[in-house]
Amino acid sequence: MNSHSAEPAAAPDTGRIVLLTVSHRVAPGLLSWPAWQALRTADEVLCATADHPQLPYLREAGVEVAFAAPDAQELVEACAGGRTVVVIPGGEGDRRLTDGLARLAGSGRVAMPELELLPGSYDLPGARLLDLVQVMDRVRRECPWTSRQTHRGLVKYAIEESYELVEAIEEGSRQELREELGDVLLQVVFHARIAEEDPEEPFSVDDVAGTLVEKLVHRHPHVFGDAEAETAEDVGAHWQRTKAAEKRRESVTDGIPLGQPGLALAAKLAGRARAGGVAVALPTGEGVGYELLRLAARAEAEGTDPETALRAAARAYRDAIRTAEGLTAATPAGAGETDGAGETDGVGETDGAGGAYGAAE
Repeated sequence: MNSHSAEPAAAPDTGRIVLLTVSHRVAPGLLSWPAWQALRTADEVLCATADHPQLPYLREAGVEVAFAAPDAQELVEACAGGRTVVVIPGGEGDRRLTDGLARLAGSGRVAMPELELLPGSYDLPGARLLDLVQVMDRVRRECPWTSRQTHRGLVKYAIEESYELVEAIEEGSRQELREELGDVLLQVVFHARIAEEDPEEPFSVDDVAGTLVEKLVHRHPHVFGDAEAETAEDVGAHWQRTKAAEKRRESVTDGIPLGQPGLALAAKLAGRARAGGVAVALPTGEGVGYELLRLAARAEAEGTDPETALRAAARAYRDAIRTAEGLTAATPAGAGETDGAGETDGVGETDGAGGAYGAAE
């Protein structure tokens, strides 16, 4: 009698679970190729919500979806025999299911299917701005204070947030800079949301962004067109010529807000006159106002923002006062220092044409 050793039993094919994640910030139906492959070849596709935004596109592509919300044990059993089951969680995911699968796998008592987390779509750069617009819309509708605000009522906040942003830049705090940029961005989104409700001339944040994109493209022919610009001065010249053609201004002083701080206003006027080739002498007069005007014009001609320079000096004065009081100086080392040419360390730099380089003007 021949004895034969018993062969070990083949391990059961436990199958495969695919958790398909999608970004709600990407248009439904725009899925990655691996995602479409998984959906088309799966033995079963499950979704717990009948109104999931992806479903119409899956249906159009011929993918059958069953509406079910199995627990971890049921899902494992559904994969028995080598079946592949794709699960489409809701926008917030399915913590109940994933926690249950983790507990089963950790118990060591269950033969687990292969588990794959498959991203079906990814956030694009700037995708969180969509969240901001959505949150702002809800806050505008549901918050008693926010729902009553107007453009005019928010003016003071726009000014305050702008100054706080300048302070964060000059103090050199990266954390505060990030936060203050967000506060300034909030003002833009807030005003755009209010503008949607105007009965005569409504516009949205998309209109604001679209106008800005058109302006940036048009004012950068050296980037988006055939023009050439090798230096910052060339860029400034392009910028000023384009603005002049767009605005059809009669004077180089048109468009300068007279309500801005005095030193900044004086420097802006001097820069516009110099860039526009307007030969005009500074007005003569007695008193500190005319002295400040001359200093502001000189600073602008030397490439220094007089407002920034004065704030740096004022901070030094503040520290001197605190020292005289027996307190510690509050200014971080290096904040607001000037280089050897008397220019600030990049804060408040000009565009080479005498004006602050920005798209908004």
